[in-house]
Amino acid sequence: MTLRLPLSTLMTRAQAVKTATVGNRVYLRGLIEFSNRCRKNCYYCGIRNGNRTIGRYELTDEEVLHAVDFAWRNRYGSIVLQSGERQSAHFTARITRLLQQIKRHTQGEIGITLSCGEQSADVYRRWFEAGAHRYLLRIETSSPALYAKIHPRNPTHDFDTRLAALHHLKTIGYRTGTGVMIGLPFQTIDDMENDLRFFQQMNIDMIGMGPYIEHRDTPLYRYRDLLLPPAQRLELALKMVAALRLLMPHINIAATTALQTLHPAGREQALRAGANVFMPNITPMKYRNDYRLYDNKPCLHDAPSLCNDCTATRIQNAGDKIAYGEWGDRCNFEL
Repeated sequence: MTLRLPLSTLMTRAQAVKTATVGNRVYLRGLIEFSNRCRKNCYYCGIRNGNRTIGRYELTDEEVLHAVDFAWRNRYGSIVLQSGERQSAHFTARITRLLQQIKRHTQGEIGITLSCGEQSADVYRRWFEAGAHRYLLRIETSSPALYAKIHPRNPTHDFDTRLAALHHLKTIGYRTGTGVMIGLPFQTIDDMENDLRFFQQMNIDMIGMGPYIEHRDTPLYRYRDLLLPPAQRLELALKMVAALRLLMPHINIAATTALQTLHPAGREQALRAGANVFMPNITPMKYRNDYRLYDNKPCLHDAPSLCNDCTATRIQNAGDKIAYGEWGDRCNFEL
């Protein structure tokens, strides 16, 4: 599948495939950004360890459970617990405890996705046994050479370690998700087409990918003059969504928030291009400004109830409908 085809052609084909396979049902994943503490120093990320301009935070168990309760009462099928990357016995134990509490609180009704970075196979197994059934670990680029350009050169930021973690997740039994940034400095069309092949070869279950958007407090910001204009980055991102729907018809694809940064209706356009997952931010509002992975991140000041109404309107405007209360796991036709 080539990204060199016109966007209109890709979107028309992808919409037909989406309708025939996953239909016009959109699954909700309530996003809880429960901590921005991170041991990584990735060159593109606003919560990198080396950024001293943000306040570090961690939600209490009560705050997490309050957000989970909102998602449950509003019939979201799933929640996503997302944080910066940390590896410690304390962190492992806390996530394990939260998973168990969430399962009890929701009577096992709500699906749980974790996005907490690279961990050992043993930690991933503990979390899986405690109740997580999906894990999102974005590789950001499937090119080892490009990966080396956007990360520090040290053992903490190793491409092979990232790849091994994805293999661990699949072996353990998680519905495994990953994703890439689109429109990075130094990135080529061939890189992005290889990303699509990587998803297929790994038999990934879900994808969260979006346009690269710079953050002024990161090392990669110095290369902003190399970036495509926002409209072209948006077009590339929509092409990636459409091409992936054609390549892997039954996969779950998120309409990511970064798309909305480049265009007010960016997420609706992604739904029309083949996406079928929406992730409303239900993090307590007082913390959101300190979880800015990139500049101009939207929805920082929208209360969860407002996001709820906005989400429903956006999905309806795209011609889709919300699959309330459903986990929305990918069908196994391609497994």
